[in-house]
Amino acid sequence: MTGDPISAVRGARGMDGSLVDLRIADGIVVDVAAASARPPAAGELDAAGMLVLAPGVEPHAHLDKALVVDDIGPVYGGLLQGIAAWQRHAPTLDEDDFVRRGLALVRRYLANGVTAVRTHAEIFPSADPLRSVRALVRVRQLVRDAVDLQIAVLPKNDIPDEVVHAALDAGADLVGGSPHTAADPAAEVDRLIAIARARGVGMDIHADERLDPASLTAVRLARAVAAEPLAGTVTASHCVSLGLLEAAALTEAAGALRAGGVGVVACPATNLYLQGRDRPVATPRGVTAVRGLLEHGVVVAGGGDNVRDTINPLGDADHLTTAALLVMTAHLTIEEAYAAVSDAGRRLLGLPPAGPVMGAVADLVLLDAPTLAAAVAGGARSRSVVRRGRLASVRRVDEELVSLP
Repeated sequence: MTGDPISAVRGARGMDGSLVDLRIADGIVVDVAAASARPPAAGELDAAGMLVLAPGVEPHAHLDKALVVDDIGPVYGGLLQGIAAWQRHAPTLDEDDFVRRGLALVRRYLANGVTAVRTHAEIFPSADPLRSVRALVRVRQLVRDAVDLQIAVLPKNDIPDEVVHAALDAGADLVGGSPHTAADPAAEVDRLIAIARARGVGMDIHADERLDPASLTAVRLARAVAAEPLAGTVTASHCVSLGLLEAAALTEAAGALRAGGVGVVACPATNLYLQGRDRPVATPRGVTAVRGLLEHGVVVAGGGDNVRDTINPLGDADHLTTAALLVMTAHLTIEEAYAAVSDAGRRLLGLPPAGPVMGAVADLVLLDAPTLAAAVAGGARSRSVVRRGRLASVRRVDEELVSLP
């Protein structure tokens, strides 16, 4: 899925506006220097002044649910309505259907400049509960040269331990779950931690996706792993409830997350869509306390989450859209927001740094935009993507306004 090796990217525009040449060897950026005036040689990519950035990361995807809207229509409602609609539709899908839609979405991510994705794979209470997991393992194999794909198993609360273990045996990488929806959230957190410990893997849970400041399963998780760390990375996604905490309570929660090394994924698009439907006046934003968490030293990444499924009928698989939403809803700077959808995501996925920096993995996205601000504002439709020093995707958009001078 990737092209021939590239020895250099020539004439790219850096974040400071200067033109640079990047020299690449063995999939690593080995030199960054002022752009040379000589023409690009064979095996070198002419950036032609395109903005070069670290690649996007999608730290919270649902490839198994993706792109079903055109088949069943949108679901306009909250989280429980979306889950119910998905559980009605999912039994009609076979493993190949999961592969088809998952692969289609990964292609969209890559074309937009995303080279690392973590997806959740739901375990279904059925005669064949692992078909989503098996399908996404197949997708991971198909895209392995173009995208780092990680799979977190997502058991619903009535799925027994042995089925979660079977999902890990089938190829899932991490233990996930949604303990805040369980009858006993604390017990569910403890159960999932025990499975992760037994298997020597990390965790990524759906945490506290509700407008309830007393829902703090992420904090329980953090305190448990601070006392006894897990073998892999630990992430709490959504964490909507943290956005409702007063300053002192947030300081305490953030301190626990930092001490446990638990990263947080904010999912602004989905949580703006889902939360607050019962509060028509002064409707809460439904986004976690991004600024407060960052100020307390917690690693916070931005995720696009659902793409045209029963949970959210929208979604474009574009990390720049997520960055823009973080600027608007969390009041991050544009630079902070882009770091959340690139560098921070790689940290949460346990991946080495990537981008136009000496010593980094040569995963790059080249954007037809003069500045980062212009790109995040929606002005980067043409894009080229380099994956470990090989050209992985090129998208060129030509625009002609026939009725304007």
